[in-house]
Parts: sequence; structure tokens; C-alpha cells
Amino acid sequence: MAPPKNERLDWLQLIRSRNVGPVSFYKLLEQFGTASAALAALPDLAKRGGAKSFKVHPKTEAERELEALEKLGGQLVIRTDEHYPALLAHVEDAPPVLSILGHPHLLKKRAIAVVGARNASLAGKNFARRVSADLGVAGLLVVSGMARGLDAAAHEGALDTGTVAVLGGGVDVVYPQENEALYATLIERGAIISEVPLGTKPQARHFPRRNRIISGMARGTLVVEASLKSGTLITARMALEQGREVFAVPGSPNDPRAAGCNKLIKEGANLAQNAEEILEVLRPILSTSLSEPKSLDYQQKPLPFPDQREIEKARGAIQEMLSPTPVTVDELIRNCQFSPSAVSLVLLELELAGRIERHPGNRVSLI
Repeated sequence: MAPPKNERLDWLQLIRSRNVGPVSFYKLLEQFGTASAALAALPDLAKRGGAKSFKVHPKTEAERELEALEKLGGQLVIRTDEHYPALLAHVEDAPPVLSILGHPHLLKKRAIAVVGARNASLAGKNFARRVSADLGVAGLLVVSGMARGLDAAAHEGALDTGTVAVLGGGVDVVYPQENEALYATLIERGAIISEVPLGTKPQARHFPRRNRIISGMARGTLVVEASLKSGTLITARMALEQGREVFAVPGSPNDPRAAGCNKLIKEGANLAQNAEEILEVLRPILSTSLSEPKSLDYQQKPLPFPDQREIEKARGAIQEMLSPTPVTVDELIRNCQFSPSAVSLVLLELELAGRIERHPGNRVSLI
């Protein structure tokens, strides 16, 4: 079931509140039933986690963001909407909300991610354009990050069939500036999406999170060129963690931009020299669905709270077990003898207080 219409603004207000990430967002909805109930509970939860003060993201600011997006001709898509990318919903930390400029219907298409080096070779960019065009003709949406080099070439190749750019900053921020013409064309003929607020300038820490959306939207990720220390390899790793296919274009051992791709192939990625080799792998799985994502059933029925005495005992025990080294939540539950609901609530308190950080793979660590 989709949440009521008046919940949409509450969703935006909740995810924009301090220390609320996608995982804690869903935990809060699960515990309290609605975003509005979760918003009311945030200050008390943060205080119990050790925060001296906590302010919920102002509703007026959420309203302004929504109005500004609509003035740009965009719209806010939440995870239960029909235009929310179906495969992305399977990702553990899928964004609860996405801002979209352009054509949201494209997000419903089956997708492949095409990514690569910013300092791409001419041959690499030509290959990215050609393979993206061929994959588009075969019916796939091409997803990339609108970076200079390979990303831009991938978008250019798929303009006629459908392409989506996932940005590290707000959807209203053109980055890099040299792609301003491509940005305008993508709004006119494709789509641009982002999970961060309007006006947000891209920073290095935003890009790994942006990359999980690129790989999460697609059944496969194609890496055209990448050095061994390239951020592109982070996208490939995230695709593997999400259970998706990874493809890599082989290159000369004398070119540092081929080292990352050659390493991926050595480690088991699919070697790809043209679109047909990619389609041979994808065709058998494109018609099958991934296991169902965890459902979001909005009956506005909060879960029963754990016993208060158990919570008080769990706080001290869990904090003692945590360290700067990430551990899985399942491991905490196995070793602390408290109920999963008690552990989940204590971790929420600590996260809202800014004392723990969540990592991929359902892991947490002290900050």
C-alpha cells in the first residue's frame, strides 16, 4: 500500500532530518508506522542516544524544497510510487525519495549502467557511445553519472533510446560545468535524478552513495575504462554486492586506464567487447525478477515497543560491544542476548545522536 498523500511531505522532512539515513528511515517507519509519527519521536530517541539537542528538519524547508522542484518542472518520487526504479527498491539502503527532472517514465525501463574513467581515451569514449546506442536499441535504459569522459559519452550514445543521469549533487546543480549542454539535453530527452536536496554542491563523499544508485537501478554494470584506484571500481563492487552482473572491456596492459577493467575480468567479471556479448548474459535474467524487496506496508500500525527494562540493559551492553571497526547487526544480536527489536531501537537512538555510522552489509560502527 502507498502512504497517504499527506505523508509525502513527511517523508521528505524525515529523510532530510539530521542523522536520518535510508536504513534508519525504514527502521523508523517500521517502528512507528508513519513518517509523521517518526518525526514526533525523533528528539526523544536522539536524547536517549546521548544527543544534547536535536532539531527535526523544519517542515517549512521541506515545503520550500518541494515547491522549488515543481517550479523547475520536476517531481518528487518516493519508493512506493510507480515511477520509482523497480530494481533500486531491492537495495538495502535504497533512497526513500528521489528528485527527478525530465521524463520519469524512463525509470520503469530495464536498465544497464555504463561507467568509466573521467580522463577517458578517445577510443574508450567512442566505444561507450557505440555500445550504449546498441544497448538502447535492444530496449535497455542506459544509466550513468554525467561525469566528464566515459559517463558523458554513454549518455550521448543513448539519447535516442533513453538515458538517465544520477547526480552526486542536487538535480539543479550542473557538474561538471563543461557538461551544461548535455545536462539540458538530458532534461529534454532523458532524465536526471538525485537523492540529495536541491542546491547541494557535489562533494567527494557524495559520489559513493550516488554510485550505489547507478548500480542499483541496473541488472548489469559495464565498466569501459578504469584505473586501479578509480571510483568506477566502487560502482562495480557495489553492483556485485547488490547481486548484479558486472561487465568489463579489456584493454592494453600498457594503458593505466585499462588496469581496473583487466583486474575485474581476472576476478570473474564478464568480458565485454560489444553489446551482443552483454546481451547474451542479460537476456536469460532480464525476464526474471529478483527476490521481492522488503515490503513497505503502510497500515499506520506501529510495532510494539520492547520492554523498557530490556532497553535500558541493552543500551550499555550494545555500546560496550561497538567499536570503530564495523560489525554486522546480526552479530550484535547473537552476542548480546537481547531481542532484535531492542537492538534495533538502541541502534536507532545512537544513530540519531550521531554516535554510530551504518555501512553496507547491515554493519554499524562507532564514530
